This record gives sequence, structure tokens and C-alpha cells, in this order.
Amino acid sequence: MAESIGDGLDRALESAFTRRPPQSAQAQMKYLVKQLKGTMATAQALGISQRTVERYVKGQLKRPRPDLRGRMEREVRKRWQPQVRARAKKRAASTGGLVVSTRARFGFTAAPGTTDDARIRDITQALPPEYADRLFTSREQGATEQQLQQIAAEGLAQMYFRANDTRARGLGVEFTDVEHVDIEL
Repeated sequence: MAESIGDGLDRALESAFTRRPPQSAQAQMKYLVKQLKGTMATAQALGISQRTVERYVKGQLKRPRPDLRGRMEREVRKRWQPQVRARAKKRAASTGGLVVSTRARFGFTAAPGTTDDARIRDITQALPPEYADRLFTSREQGATEQQLQQIAAEGLAQMYFRANDTRARGLGVEFTDVEHVDIEL
């Protein structure tokens, strides 16, 4: 299954966490109840009954089904250490940038006589802060995976294929069939 740019951005921010998120089902549920300000809101966010939430908080239930465990972990990670996450975003968008490692199909629109056949490439490339800013801002505004891929493709085209406009001016890059993507701050 292809990985998404959005998930890669989330994992990159999680790498900035200074403490581990709650691990046990009871601790995760207590954290969610506190963050969402009540058992009803937590139940709605997880798609379970309010009574089930209360049982996890009391410790009467300890081992959630795999699908519920995944939802709980996702909801906790989404809300964990918001200030640390915000600082990491700000640093990447202002000074640090991102490093994108990907295995995907790249095709080109270039001058006649050059090979523009798409092929799978493994690329690891640092992207400057403006691309980090665009990716994080677009993600927060609800951009689709296709839109995030387009921004990443523009960054990779600029920095990897055109070497920051020192060669191959005007080269258009298509970024498709993403097999793997890893993003680091």
C-alpha cells in the first residue's frame, strides 16, 4: 500500500515529542476524556458508547479490540504535546526545512530528444523551509493527498532535478505511484 505525504508529516512531528504518549488503554482513555472535556465527546470521537469509555477510565476494561486500539492511539497522538508540535512546525517552516526520502515514479516534461519516460527512483533530498511551510499549512487547511504530493513534487523538482535552478530550467516533474515516503525535520 502506498504511503501518504500527510502521514509522513505527522510522523515527522511525532519524532519531536519529548515524552512518550500514554501506552495503556486506561491511560489513553483518561487522556482523551481530559482533552475532549468529557466521556460523551470521547465516545463520539472513537465511535463507541459512553459506557465503554467509562469502563476503560475505571480500569474495568483493559484490552481494546485492534481497531479500537488503533483509533485510540491515533486520537492520542493527534493531540499529544501540541506546543512541541507547533515549535517543530515553526522551526521547519522558518529555518530547518525538511528531508524527504521517497521511492516513487518520476516522469518529466522536458525538451524534445531527452528521455521523459517515468521510472521508479529512490530520492533523499533536503527541502528548504518554504516547502515545509507550504506542506504544513496545506495539511492544516485540509489539502488532499494529491495537493500535498504536488507541493512535494515541486520541491523535489526544484532542489533535486533542477538543482535550485542551476540546471534543467523549465523541467516539469510528475510525482506518482508513491511506494514509500519518510519525512524528517
